[in-house]
Amino acid sequence: MKNTQRLSLGALLLAVMLVLGYLESLIPLTGMPGVKPGLSNCVLMFSLEWLGGMSFGLMAGKVLLSGLLFGSPFSMLYALAGGLCSLGFMMALRKIPGISFFGLGMAGGAAHNLAQVLLAMLLLQTPSLLSYLA
Repeated sequence: MKNTQRLSLGALLLAVMLVLGYLESLIPLTGMPGVKPGLSNCVLMFSLEWLGGMSFGLMAGKVLLSGLLFGSPFSMLYALAGGLCSLGFMMALRKIPGISFFGLGMAGGAAHNLAQVLLAMLLLQTPSLLSYLA
């Protein structure tokens, strides 16, 4: 794929991620604070397959733009921690034969949650937040 095609596909995927992120913010969910279905992360998984390492730039763009449009500096910090951990974990796991696309997504989601809870524990100095992982 040519560089222009990769850039165009990346921009299109980023736009889709932002729209899905906005739609997620409209869904009222009960339970733990900040829990979302992760629809835009499904698009990020496709970008991982199609664009490889360029997905880190897309994730960073999504975090920045979503934070500026719909969130706060703290939401951007948590999203960045979760996104980096999740994407790095999925990039490493996709090299292992036999791991399905769905298994990759579940592992990425677990890594995302783990990173966010660990960051919250660090920032808030509250070890009891570990119970959110149970």
